[in-house]
Amino acid sequence: MFIKWSRSVNRTDKSVEKKALPARERFLVLLMIGAVGASSVMAQLALMREMLGTFSGNEMVLGIILGNWLLLTGAGTWLGRTAGRLANPRSLLPAGLALMAVVPPAQVFFLRAFHNDIFLRGAAVGITGTVAGSFVLLLPFCVLSGYLLTLASSILAPGEGSTAVGRVYIADSLGSIAGGAVFSFVLIRFFDHFAILCFPALLGLALAGISAAVFGNRILSGVILATAAGLAAWVLRCDADVLSTALEYPRQKIVFRGSSPYGKLLVAEAGGQLTFIENGLPLFSTNNAGEIEETVHYAMAQRPGARQVLLVSGGVAGTAREILKYGVSQVTYVELDPLVLAAGREVLPGNLDDPRIRVVNTDGRLFIRQTDEQFDVVIVDVPEPSTSQINRFYTAEFFEEVRRVLAPGGVLSFSPGRYANYVSPELARLLASAGRTAKDIFKNLLVIPGGRVFFLASDGELFPDIAARIEAAGIPTRLVERHYLEAMMAPDRLADMSRALEEPAAVNRDFSPVLYHYHLRQWISQFPMRFGIFEWALLAALATYLLWLRPVPLVIFVSGFSASVLEIVLLFGFQILYGSVYRQLGVIITLFMAGLAVGAWLALRVSGNVPNPAQRSRAKARLAALAFAVAAFAVLLPLVLAGLGGAGSGSFALASVQATVAGLAGLLGLLIGMQFPIACRARFETGATTASKLYTADLVGAAFGALLSSTLLIPLLGVTETCLVTAGLNILGGTLVLLRKS
Repeated sequence: MFIKWSRSVNRTDKSVEKKALPARERFLVLLMIGAVGASSVMAQLALMREMLGTFSGNEMVLGIILGNWLLLTGAGTWLGRTAGRLANPRSLLPAGLALMAVVPPAQVFFLRAFHNDIFLRGAAVGITGTVAGSFVLLLPFCVLSGYLLTLASSILAPGEGSTAVGRVYIADSLGSIAGGAVFSFVLIRFFDHFAILCFPALLGLALAGISAAVFGNRILSGVILATAAGLAAWVLRCDADVLSTALEYPRQKIVFRGSSPYGKLLVAEAGGQLTFIENGLPLFSTNNAGEIEETVHYAMAQRPGARQVLLVSGGVAGTAREILKYGVSQVTYVELDPLVLAAGREVLPGNLDDPRIRVVNTDGRLFIRQTDEQFDVVIVDVPEPSTSQINRFYTAEFFEEVRRVLAPGGVLSFSPGRYANYVSPELARLLASAGRTAKDIFKNLLVIPGGRVFFLASDGELFPDIAARIEAAGIPTRLVERHYLEAMMAPDRLADMSRALEEPAAVNRDFSPVLYHYHLRQWISQFPMRFGIFEWALLAALATYLLWLRPVPLVIFVSGFSASVLEIVLLFGFQILYGSVYRQLGVIITLFMAGLAVGAWLALRVSGNVPNPAQRSRAKARLAALAFAVAAFAVLLPLVLAGLGGAGSGSFALASVQATVAGLAGLLGLLIGMQFPIACRARFETGATTASKLYTADLVGAAFGALLSSTLLIPLLGVTETCLVTAGLNILGGTLVLLRKS
């Protein structure tokens, strides 16, 4: 053990004895890493929004994309261990930054222009295609960004030792904070993805060109600055967003386009039919009277004399106008995305222009939690529970909130799944969970197997003869009439529903979203899955990597895993307690990143260049203590979230929830951020080697945390159990650091 340490010190001494960079050049290196962090965050946010549409977005797709992103970045940091052997690493850094700058806009253009040539148009891509496609698309940018982190650590190591890696970590974090804040609060509100990505591209090229000149490479500087001028001219002369969108949707006319914090919205016209497309996924199409009538009349026929109706989402499609056929006094239509309302008023003005339609622009669940109004019918016209955001509208807690705003005998309508004459085991489990959840809250439940499976829930009487009630009320319909309803409610279809509802399934709750998990399993079942050589090789590589890790990198692996899991738990909890998380997403993530930077800075204050054995021992003890602190945070987090759930729904209570979650995000970032520089001190070798090992461990851990938490741990185990698993891993890592001597 002593021999290994002696060799490590010899390598370290060599790196410290090399000539240190002048202060101006050290500053430029850190500035370029800040630009890498800003560019990475902006590219990640923009590309993930684009790719969610390409790969049939849900949380599993999001986890795969984010997992690939982090794994490939980790691969780049691992490759960066060779940076210490480069003859002229300073010139490679601005060249790499310049290449990073131009790749993301090219990726977006490629994704749109060639999507229909690579994947079957209109078909879901599937897991294998998502993994392979996102891997290939993200590989150049992510590997390069990871390599540059290690390269910068190697450049700064002479004269700075173990603090070099920590300074690079802080610079990357500060750049990420700036990039995320500018993206979330400024750019996304006014610009499309191409324009957004051109901002960091031009700034990165300018900084890279100046840095290359300062480092003495005039030719490289000229090439980079000429590229920047060419990109600026191209942006001013050509609208790449219009061109690429036209290639993505051939033979369709784009009549509306726009971006909001919730995504990119297009309205395409073909053959007289308008299709609203958000983030690449169709929301609804006009000339679809059947779906609109089913959504409205199954519920309204139960209470044809209703005066007050609440509609959550879907009103732009014509659902709100269809409800007016019953002579209601008012339809309160709640829609989250203001861009959907703006597009609807522009291209479908007749669907919302009746004075009896009151439009409320907010989150549907938040509105229900805060309102004191009473409604005769509540129609929840949201998509199937394919994401945790949508799952919030299918939980026992939400049904209890709806029950509070229903007038005596009022009716709730919702539709968790589609049915095409076959109930798969996965669909049966999903329907059974939805039915059991509703039965826990309401006295009566009626299930109607239409084009979608509609659930009607009420404490009053429910009437299965819908055709007779529509006819008695004299309501004109085009599709939902007696013959159609007799076919939909045929004995064999009703028997399918009865068998499905008898399946064993768990109740869907806010902090145990099993319905979302069941929907993911149903989605996966649509694609052929084989566990072949690639999958076994991936598992073997992961197992080998984890067994190879020494205790200090293992703690950083667990730290990355914990950061992903606990941050997702925070976002998940805030989403449930407050409503939609989109507008506050930037604040929470920015505060987490700020915590990372502050934590790393605090840890660096006690770091030296070349730690001796006693200093290494103290660093390991501090690292273990921080791991135990993260474990305590994970144990207490579900208790805090549960306490916030009882805080009420007033303005002060909501402000308290926001402030508490923001504070927790900052505290989590602080604990995670302190670990990285201390780990560098506990196991410093050379700048490139140390940065490579620890960055790789951090990013690989974060990748698996992001993938597993959103697709398996939270949906299957629940929030509390997921946090306990995370706490256990931190306790294990901290204990190993204390017990092992190397």
